[in-house]
Amino acid sequence: MSGAIVEFPNNGTTGNGYLAVPASGSGPGVIVLQEWWGLVDHIKAVADRFAAEGFVALAPDLYHGESTTSPDDAGKLMMALDIGRVEQDLRGAIDSLLARDEVTSARVGTVGFCMGGQLSLYAACENRSVSACVVFYGIHPNVTPNLSALEAPVLGFFAEKDEFVPPAAARQLEADLKAAGKTATITIFDGADHAFFNDTRAEVYDKVHAATCWSRMLAFYREHVR
Repeated sequence: MSGAIVEFPNNGTTGNGYLAVPASGSGPGVIVLQEWWGLVDHIKAVADRFAAEGFVALAPDLYHGESTTSPDDAGKLMMALDIGRVEQDLRGAIDSLLARDEVTSARVGTVGFCMGGQLSLYAACENRSVSACVVFYGIHPNVTPNLSALEAPVLGFFAEKDEFVPPAAARQLEADLKAAGKTATITIFDGADHAFFNDTRAEVYDKVHAATCWSRMLAFYREHVR
């Protein structure tokens, strides 16, 4: 890992997360939001990849030090989230990232995976400092983004074989976004399963589809995060 754990002000308390800065020393800001496992090495590696592409990436620790490799424990951690506190964590992370000297953009992009995918959309709806939102197969039963407040365009990536977020749910999200007058591009990848972007999970990782998403996401951020 080339980044480091940092602390940031968070509604009168302190938050922390993994910060990755490009070799150039500066760039546009991106918030990277964890899967239900926590702030694990995969999420840190995604932040590092953004830094290698010229972005300053911050992955806030939404579990505040906890992580797991057990699906049962991950589900419990996800369902135990205090959504009010998560909103504060997200706002603190966004404000902190924008306040950093290394960040050249006036607003940030958000991206999240699984639980983090839904939180990426939630963050974009709650915070006008988000100018581009990317959702990878987002799901959290207790999080309902207020689409009417959304100002950022949305790029969504979903999977044909996903049993957590089936294609019908992805199509419904696209319909809801467009009905609300929002800009959204949703892709459902044939043959892909939930978490197909996660290269630490050989049983579901899809190298070709993941590369396509990465390329589209970078182009999307380079257009909208300035």
